[in-house]
Amino acid sequence: MNRRHFAIPNISLRFVPIWRRNFMVWKKMAGSSILGHLADPVIYMLGLGYGLGGMLPEVGGMPYIAFLAAGTVCYSTMNSASFEALYSGFARMHEQRTWEAILNTPITLDDIVFSEIVWAASKSLLSGLAVLAVIWLLGLSHSPLTLWLIPLSLLVGLCFASLGLIVTALAPGYDFFMYYFTLVITPMVLLCGVFFPVDQLPPLLQTVSSILPLTHAINLARPLLNDVIPAHFLWHAAVLLGYALLGFYVSLVLFRKRLSQ
Repeated sequence: MNRRHFAIPNISLRFVPIWRRNFMVWKKMAGSSILGHLADPVIYMLGLGYGLGGMLPEVGGMPYIAFLAAGTVCYSTMNSASFEALYSGFARMHEQRTWEAILNTPITLDDIVFSEIVWAASKSLLSGLAVLAVIWLLGLSHSPLTLWLIPLSLLVGLCFASLGLIVTALAPGYDFFMYYFTLVITPMVLLCGVFFPVDQLPPLLQTVSSILPLTHAINLARPLLNDVIPAHFLWHAAVLLGYALLGFYVSLVLFRKRLSQ
């Protein structure tokens, strides 16, 4: 790699017009997009929450459907950010050559990559808000602390959008993304406490879970839904932010290398 590939990111407000461009394109299919991202997590939450929850006592000091709802907010946000950063991001970079057109203007690659992360996080925020609205409508929580799930959804979106763009930078085609979902996203959903408490796992898997970003997101979301200020909330937020910053830098380095060839 050229040493210039490792240069410190230089971000400007020129990323905003790119974000607006993506928003204007998305507005044409906003309804189906929101419904698609909302249907899957809500079906899981209602199906497992009421079905399996009817056979379970309280889990973690709360009804199982409420326990599951907290994980679903993070799961939905993660999925939305990942899909946007992977499939839509790859389409704009490779298939549609939108990035190539933008790079013929004074906008830099740093701004483009940053705008992709912010845009994916913005879409994931809508997914988090939609699930949160269902939680409120079902009366699963009346705590004002649940409002903190809104900035948390944005932070989770930034985290997983950044990680997703690393995969996008490496991907030769759309089929490559299945490896990421099968080997990273799905195990994370199973290990990080979406469906059951992490302390039910063997010690080795608990250790693995503790370093995964989704665990830190759920460790923030679940207490908030239960009207409790999360323990070590600054640490969990710092881990998510660290993943986001590292993912942004690594993806930018990889994109610089890919697009310079």
